[in-house]
Amino acid sequence: MGLTAAVLAVDAGNSKTDVAVIAADGTVLSTARKGGFRPPADGLDKAMETLAAAVTEALRGAGTPEVAHISACLANADLPVEEEELTEAIASHAWSATTTVRNDTFAILRAGVPEPRGVAVVCGAGINCVGMRPDGRTARFPALGRFSGDWGGGWALAEDALYHAARADDGRGEPTALSTTLPAHYGVPGMPALIEALHLGRIPHHRRHEATPVLFATAAQGDAVARGVIDRQATEIVTMATVALTRLDLLDEETPVCLGGSVLAADHPLLTEGIRTRLRAAAPRAVAHLVTARPVLGAALLGLDDVEAPPEAQERLRAHYT
Repeated sequence: MGLTAAVLAVDAGNSKTDVAVIAADGTVLSTARKGGFRPPADGLDKAMETLAAAVTEALRGAGTPEVAHISACLANADLPVEEEELTEAIASHAWSATTTVRNDTFAILRAGVPEPRGVAVVCGAGINCVGMRPDGRTARFPALGRFSGDWGGGWALAEDALYHAARADDGRGEPTALSTTLPAHYGVPGMPALIEALHLGRIPHHRRHEATPVLFATAAQGDAVARGVIDRQATEIVTMATVALTRLDLLDEETPVCLGGSVLAADHPLLTEGIRTRLRAAAPRAVAHLVTARPVLGAALLGLDDVEAPPEAQERLRAHYT
């Protein structure tokens, strides 16, 4: 391996940590996977233990103690100060000569485009949007929750589904089949019983996300309230993408808009077509497409960009992951 030109790619999210060691020619030398990377929940030291275990395994598999460059796309790297903190934490391990840390949404974007140019919206448990140009300019949002202006993702959709179901059941809101389909899913007789079970913990908090697929199924049956929630999600996704395109002066150019994350990857027709319809109106030259490639591919491609690897190296890397 040409060690001085090799890349260690990291995609670390809340549910898993993927690592790959890439040679200068784009060959994947080794990979490793460990658990989630959650500094806010577990503390930075604990999160770094998980990351270190994955990196150590990957380096051992590649037969080298270090690489020339680390390209790390990390969940919870939402602000520049967090990127700096995480860069310092990774650099302290002396795994590489240089390290670049980015938010994990950039991995989805780079995995979906042939060059570092475009916009990506990720809608999984939460929502985020980034954009980038080859000259290094980027656009991004804090993506810290409602207090930073964000709405959407699986948890928000589940919360809205329960909200509308509760209000429909007690008369405060419009009628919706959600007041029947949600209790049925959780195996309780009605919304009062569901509310009580959620409040008292008889239904664990982590199961609230199950309301999201029920929302989509109810909407597919024609329920107006459920469809309204999905329409709101489509509008929010397009709003974020359009703002990012505008910030990067890409609104008038043909530009890819990559859609990733578990909610979008499910390709629900109401949501996907809602996004495409709204995007055609707001940014006619934008081209939306779903990204289903593993995000570690994007982290690796960004790493090859960083070390100025030739195009054929990127082609070889893509071929490995397709």
